[in-house]
Amino acid sequence: MSIAVLVADDQAMVREGFAVLLNAQSDIEVVGEAEDGREAVAQAAALRPDVVLMDIRMPRLNGIEATREIVAAEPAAKVLVLTTFDLDEYVYQALRAGASGFLLKDASARQLAEGVRVVASGEALLAPAVTKRLIGEFARLGAAPRPPAQERVGELTARETEVLALVAQGLSNAEIAAHLTVGESTVKTHVNRLLAKLGLRDRTQAAIFAYETRLVTPS
Repeated sequence: MSIAVLVADDQAMVREGFAVLLNAQSDIEVVGEAEDGREAVAQAAALRPDVVLMDIRMPRLNGIEATREIVAAEPAAKVLVLTTFDLDEYVYQALRAGASGFLLKDASARQLAEGVRVVASGEALLAPAVTKRLIGEFARLGAAPRPPAQERVGELTARETEVLALVAQGLSNAEIAAHLTVGESTVKTHVNRLLAKLGLRDRTQAAIFAYETRLVTPS
């Protein structure tokens, strides 16, 4: 089955360009378009796409607030944020709002299509440059870890804690498996269990949790 995608951007040419690029893929279909955040929320509820491509700066309701509403209404929703703005504040806010990935608009057609596939499969996606900025933002904030969240780390086994730390460093399941010398299916099991124990929706939220509780500290 094709991956159903909703494109939300206030520029018609951008929406149409993304639609052309994605519809050219045999496994991806653009099922709807939205010209602002409010329309994106309504379209997501009506169409229930597998992935929402979300611009950040839009009229009526920005992409961050639209993402928050979409995820609140459907916790399993996958939002891939696309923007020309790679400022730390937008990265952090979008991920905290529930976005599953973040790509800059200068990404190639191949990167865009692969990003949709990665997010649709339940993985987290952060552009390499954005990941560095995000880690830098945690280092800059230097805030004390939140006690309630920090206590939840104690619910994890030693192996789950180790896997969480590696997830926060951006490693894939295959890379974690190679690092720990275990099977990839074993890693997937650990990831699913730690997400369930911590009440987190995906790997992106897990990475944020790891940094906020100081399980992992930026170097």
